[in-house]
Amino acid sequence: MNTKLVLPRPLVNKMLAHAQQNPQQEICGLIAIDDRQGMRYVRIDNRATDSTHRYQMDDKQLVDNMRQFRLNHETLYAIVHSHPVSEAQPSILDIEQANYPDVYYLIISLNTRGVLEMRAYKINHGSVTEVEVNI
Repeated sequence: MNTKLVLPRPLVNKMLAHAQQNPQQEICGLIAIDDRQGMRYVRIDNRATDSTHRYQMDDKQLVDNMRQFRLNHETLYAIVHSHPVSEAQPSILDIEQANYPDVYYLIISLNTRGVLEMRAYKINHGSVTEVEVNI
């Protein structure tokens, strides 16, 4: 298992900007990767009724983007979401709903004013392993 995640700065900037533009709710998105290690970030609308404390990706957007990934010969590389009022650690609900053991889970925390924290994890059947993030 990879214990280090390398992300390009422009991609990280897009994710952080998405979180900063929506400080009152958890944002969510996907990172796709192609055969040449090119990555792109796709925003997905959060449809959770309590979007301050959880996320639920819009089903149609999720399915449409996964289809587009296949058409573009890309694969799902990471699932991204933010925590507006808590640390960048997976919640119990995040762990329970982690259904993709082969992808990274990135969490951006807005909990500390003026500072964004981003951490990455592999989550497999309830087991959580933090992964080093290099930008």
